[in-house]
Amino acid sequence: MRAEDRTLRALGLAEAPREHPLLYPGAWPEDSGLLDGDRLLPLDRLVHEERTPVLAIGSNACPGQLRYKMAGSGITAPVPMVRARVTGVDVGVSAHVSRAGYVSASPVAAPGVVRELFVLWLDADQLAVIDASEGVPRPHGNYRRAWLPFPTARIELADGTVLPGAQVYVNRHGVLHDGTGRPRTHPGQQRALLTELLLQSPALRELFGATAEQFSARARADAELCAQGTRLFAEENRVTASGLERFCQQCGSPGTGASLSPPLM
Repeated sequence: MRAEDRTLRALGLAEAPREHPLLYPGAWPEDSGLLDGDRLLPLDRLVHEERTPVLAIGSNACPGQLRYKMAGSGITAPVPMVRARVTGVDVGVSAHVSRAGYVSASPVAAPGVVRELFVLWLDADQLAVIDASEGVPRPHGNYRRAWLPFPTARIELADGTVLPGAQVYVNRHGVLHDGTGRPRTHPGQQRALLTELLLQSPALRELFGATAEQFSARARADAELCAQGTRLFAEENRVTASGLERFCQQCGSPGTGASLSPPLM
């Protein structure tokens, strides 16, 4: 592939869900790569000991979204994105309505479940950007960051390396369940998810409209409306625990040594 063909646009990875919420979680790469500005380049190694491994569950695995977040904070350093076979974690549905106009993904404990996910290897500045985007520094932000250790999560890279763990963002609000009390799985298609959630709840339709497009537009325009939607999930008994909350209890304040332990490999 020619150098110009490594652009995100050429690879179909350029769109950011922050700008196009109904595309959430956005397009993921087919394989590992180095996100360098507007390009996704080949990686020379899969493990980056000098950086912090972060397990991407939703749109953080979308190069277009990552580029959007980093560019907004003036960060230009490349981000290694490494495809991994992860056992013990599934992709659930956050029990909150995002101001970005979608209902995002959240990790859930799922013993025996195997998923193909991405590990981001972030330097300190990049980690601070992602923390801020997930609300970690705020007392009532949507996510907390926690160290998820092996063997709760078995994260195996393509060369056979098994990581001792990774940082992960756990939703403070919990996750939506499937009607039986078990965390539901995020379908990966935002339009389908919003359509189903609206069909199940007249109260949600009253707040956000009858279609996914209306939901997204209203959520992006009104922070208080998003908070009402989040409260409604709990009031309608749609919410359950992710099963990963116990790892958050081991964290200190965001940005402290305790919250980053172990910070590097």
